Amino acid sequence: MNQKDLAEIGNAAFRLYGELEKAGDHARAATQKAAGGLKSETFALGGALDNVATRWIDQVRSLLDACAHISNHLDFTKGAHAGDEVYIGTVLSNIDTLDKGFDERKGS
Repeated sequence: MNQKDLAEIGNAAFRLYGELEKAGDHARAATQKAAGGLKSETFALGGALDNVATRWIDQVRSLLDACAHISNHLDFTKGAHAGDEVYIGTVLSNIDTLDKGFDERKGS
């Protein structure tokens, strides 16, 4: 897997977070509204539906946390590896300069 692959996965997790947050909130609100309507008409199902909405909120939050964790971790990984690449490039550049110095000393 390369940097581009990691970035694409991180971006997908970020987009999923936004879409899930929006859709999850819509589903929660609609379910709670339906539960309230059933409760006001004294249907026992209203309380049960309200319980489903509460559990839904917990599950959506867990999924949102997972998406955020994936996105943030891959952003961090991408940044960390970019720093590694700069460091490695600097070290290799310094080795090349050092080699040239030895060549000059030998008279090559």
